[in-house]
Amino acid sequence: MTDYTPRPDRFDRAGQPQLIDAHDLEVTQPGVRALGAWTHERLGLRPGDSALDIGSGTGSEVFTFADAVGPRGTAVGVEPDPDLLASATRRATERGSTATFVSGDAYGLPFGDNTFDAVLCERVFQHLTAPARAATEIARVLRPGGRAVVVDADWATAIIHPGAPEVARAVIDTLISSTTNPFSGRRLAGLLTDAGLTVDEIGSHALVQDRTIGAGALVNRIADLAVLRGTVTPEARDQLRTDLQEAAARGHTHISVTVFATLAHKK
Repeated sequence: MTDYTPRPDRFDRAGQPQLIDAHDLEVTQPGVRALGAWTHERLGLRPGDSALDIGSGTGSEVFTFADAVGPRGTAVGVEPDPDLLASATRRATERGSTATFVSGDAYGLPFGDNTFDAVLCERVFQHLTAPARAATEIARVLRPGGRAVVVDADWATAIIHPGAPEVARAVIDTLISSTTNPFSGRRLAGLLTDAGLTVDEIGSHALVQDRTIGAGALVNRIADLAVLRGTVTPEARDQLRTDLQEAAARGHTHISVTVFATLAHKK
């Protein structure tokens, strides 16, 4: 599975250390694939189009863009992390892809106005202290008639089951307080509207961890943080892990978060 471990300097140096990511839920590939299919269908890339992925990581989405727009089109990824940027560039060479990658971030895209037919920004806004600036940048680089899809989690929708409700709630509260912009998913449409774009559709998909896995990487990490902060006792954390592990043996766990995707266009 792709390594989605976030880097503290990847999104916003003024934000909190980035401990949280929806893809830290284990074995969520069906949900990820469904959301990806929705995104690419709504962007509707055609041969000759120009497409941008903001926060492109190791480049997977940009490679898909390059295949869709063909040799007459342009597929570009913007990524501030130099290691991820180097990895994406190396992968493009190995694949013989026309995808290109440049250094930059959501606050200052290194492109002129009205450049792209399509823009994707996935799992970035939750890490931003000034998401309105990023929405304005998306609107700026879109051509009239261009489409944007912005995707992010809303961590208030997180579910941990089973376990003592008060302990599960404390872990989720820790998760929320550890994220720079934890309610990003519900705010995307308003941000894009304020940036001058017209919202066409809002989609959502729950990323659900495999029910045969216990606490998993995300819950284990956040439960440990809750203990460090003193909101959960070590004994309560250990009992939560035990409850989840025993439930997983019977396929009874439910750990999830809902991710929202907003489609908008520029008039």
